[in-house]
Amino acid sequence: MKRYLYSGLIMLALGAAVGVGSKMRGETGKRVMAPKFEVDPFWPKPLPNHWRIGMTIGVSVDAQDHVWVIHRPLTIENRELHLDLKQAQCCAKAPPVLEFDKDGNLMNSWGGRDKYPVWPQSEHGVNVDYKGNVWLGGNGGIGSDPENKDVYVDNQILKFTPEGKFLLQIGKPRESKGSNDTDNLKGVAQTLVDPKTNELYVADGYGNRRVIVYDAETGKYKRHWGAYGHKPDDKILPPYKPEAPPDQQFRNPVHCVALSNDNLLYVCDRVNDRIQVFKTDGTFLKEYFYEKQTLAAGSVWEIAFSRDPAQKYIYMTDGENSHVNILLRDTMEVLTRFGDGGRVPGEFYGVHSIATDSKGNLYTTETYQGQRIQKFVYKGLMPVEKKDQGVAWPVKKGS
Repeated sequence: MKRYLYSGLIMLALGAAVGVGSKMRGETGKRVMAPKFEVDPFWPKPLPNHWRIGMTIGVSVDAQDHVWVIHRPLTIENRELHLDLKQAQCCAKAPPVLEFDKDGNLMNSWGGRDKYPVWPQSEHGVNVDYKGNVWLGGNGGIGSDPENKDVYVDNQILKFTPEGKFLLQIGKPRESKGSNDTDNLKGVAQTLVDPKTNELYVADGYGNRRVIVYDAETGKYKRHWGAYGHKPDDKILPPYKPEAPPDQQFRNPVHCVALSNDNLLYVCDRVNDRIQVFKTDGTFLKEYFYEKQTLAAGSVWEIAFSRDPAQKYIYMTDGENSHVNILLRDTMEVLTRFGDGGRVPGEFYGVHSIATDSKGNLYTTETYQGQRIQKFVYKGLMPVEKKDQGVAWPVKKGS
């Protein structure tokens, strides 16, 4: 009898310990669940015409689940362009804007400075809005223009039809006057259009330190703000130090803007390792830090929302630490992450931009010498077994 009583007390103690641990992890009698992904190593299909792509620095998914990618043809090494140089059979630069269908077939391609006089010196970011218009930015900075070596070049946003017909330009190259110039941009990282108001939100970005908003039809200026909703300034900041008080200004680059269904605007302050959240009028609400010890290019690169109506999860690229974080949006807690540094499918080298399609699949791009887009297939909600999942490699059936 004593033995049974002793065993029962042990079980009660273990149960209490498990209960305490569950509360510490934010659980209430249920296991922590998070979206699960597996890389599709066969997406996209090979490009035609012996085409190669360079630094791949933007991705967007349209209403038809077509995947739009922008890359930098000028970053492709000459040894990869022997067809262009008439030295051998392979290879050639692909046009900067590429449109794929859901199966990875190339549907359309266009763009480039040889066809558009105001094309960015250095492409950055693509967004397809709710009307199907294609928005492009650029971050060609000081030194990127041989004729204007001391001038920040890319101060414009461009709007096109899906077929590449030019529609609208906001800002003029080489004319930015800084973070409070409402007529010009300076190193745009990302754009989005709010379908409820037809307003264009801009992460501006590489040269400026602000979010700025325009009318998406006319290009008319609406409002802008910096970190914490402050008026932005361009004073030189000391190097980022994790132990220092949070910067009262954004650092360059202000790298993403993402608008949720409940009208919260999420802004990536990349080198400060943080996300700041605002109302759409620029009122600051809260901020969150991630891998705060990360130096160099920072940990908070770009985000996308899960496709459920409540947008319960956020997917965040971390190009410096080589993974994608999965966050619970209401608490902004990192539930788990996947990826690792490398070049095989499912690994990352400079994972940069991210987007979701209507099925919940993820698409990521890679800058630097990563130079590719990858698809991660949504496999449903799964219990979180460990914080770091490693490479999201496909699981064999029956294993």
